[in-house]
Amino acid sequence: MKAMDHGAAALLHQRAGCSASTGLDTLPLHAQALVTGLLPARDAQEHSVLLRLLEIGFLPGETVRVVARGGVGGDPIAVRVGQVTFALRRQEASMVQVQWLDAAGQALEVAA
Repeated sequence: MKAMDHGAAALLHQRAGCSASTGLDTLPLHAQALVTGLLPARDAQEHSVLLRLLEIGFLPGETVRVVARGGVGGDPIAVRVGQVTFALRRQEASMVQVQWLDAAGQALEVAA
């Protein structure tokens, strides 16, 4: 288990500091984006959530799309990664850093 944690930890912070990245929770409905990394965990519980996000496919380089939002407050968020749709809490989605893509699949710059 330790080996998996160390290997996964390397992916957790990959490109997370990319200036053109924003949280998945801010992505508009049906907009396509590219996962650029995951925010660093602040505690053991967040680390566990980040590992679960990696296991279900929120890996750097994967394309994602928000397909639906819950009622009041927009929680949960239905997110499509690959061919699978997952429901994430807004807090979980905010840990996934993404870069918006245009209709042609090219990365868009996010205004700072």
